[in-house]
Amino acid sequence: MDLSNLKPAEGSVKNQGKRIGRGQGSGKGGTATKGHKGQKSRSGYSKKIGFEGGQMPLQRRVPKFGFTNINRKEYQGINLDTLQELVDDKKIKGTVDLDTLFLNRLTGKNDLVKILGRGELKAKLKVSAHKFTATAKAAIEAAGGEAVTL
Repeated sequence: MDLSNLKPAEGSVKNQGKRIGRGQGSGKGGTATKGHKGQKSRSGYSKKIGFEGGQMPLQRRVPKFGFTNINRKEYQGINLDTLQELVDDKKIKGTVDLDTLFLNRLTGKNDLVKILGRGELKAKLKVSAHKFTATAKAAIEAAGGEAVTL
């Protein structure tokens, strides 16, 4: 080995790529491969999402319909089988309130909660929620528990 055949280890040197727009000596100066004039040749150019070259964008061509009620209340639904699962995993016992549901990641901090009637509940629970379906309330009380509406 001598100075004529020294080279860096395989994979240690990365090719930096072409340095565009760094003067005429580089061979890539002048227009910096962007061509002449036009919006795309300018600095700071960025195309808006959905831009169709001035044609009316799809978002504006498609007819709008429907209505959104600004006073709508969204409830986070939790089924009885989910509660039974938590009891089986020994994550809850006795009472179920909003804090318990939040700690078990079933609801958000400020969510309104509605207990739904899917599945069956064997455990005796005191459940506190904003709303209950009729079947859920009946199932909780049939298991010897209590349904508390907040």
